Amino acid sequence: MMGVAIIVVALTLGAALAVLLLENLLAAIAAASAVSLGVAVMFVLLQAPDVAMTEAVVGAGLSGLILALALRRLGLARLDVPTSGENTDA
Repeated sequence: MMGVAIIVVALTLGAALAVLLLENLLAAIAAASAVSLGVAVMFVLLQAPDVAMTEAVVGAGLSGLILALALRRLGLARLDVPTSGENTDA
């Protein structure tokens, strides 16, 4: 049980670090949703399934959807990140 918790915490911290380091905003939103799912798994391990379900629905589902729709509305939703040498004026 303790080993599973350590693995989940490590994966959650890795996803949180990815949120900070990713240049692609959609990938950062996906990583933020992964952080929320990791927290939900931790709540399940702590025997709080009601809090875990709420965290999974609100944190991973609803927040990710709202952020992705906001990126689309602002015109920032791109799947590729242009490299420094590419011309983006096309």
